[in-house]
Amino acid sequence: MSVWIAICVTAVGCYAAKLIGLMIPAGALERPLVQRLAALLPVALLAALTAQQTFADGRLLVLDAKAAGLAAAAVALLLRAPFLVVVAAAVLVTAGVRVVTG
Repeated sequence: MSVWIAICVTAVGCYAAKLIGLMIPAGALERPLVQRLAALLPVALLAALTAQQTFADGRLLVLDAKAAGLAAAAVALLLRAPFLVVVAAAVLVTAGVRVVTG
């Protein structure tokens, strides 16, 4: 029964969030600060998700093959490599570290 309660609470929460978004006046959304925050928020969320998925295992800090792959991608980005080269570098380094470390 608790699963259905969680589903219902989630559905009501999603509907309320959508309704609140529709009730915000258009003038408030056109302010420069709001537009800058809206432009930067997805980048911040993606960075936080990447950091959490790379360096966390439950409640522990982990430095493993994923961290090495992320470092390789960062180096490729600093060298202004194309996107596919950045992804390939991350994949190859991650796989290489996993092969070496077992």
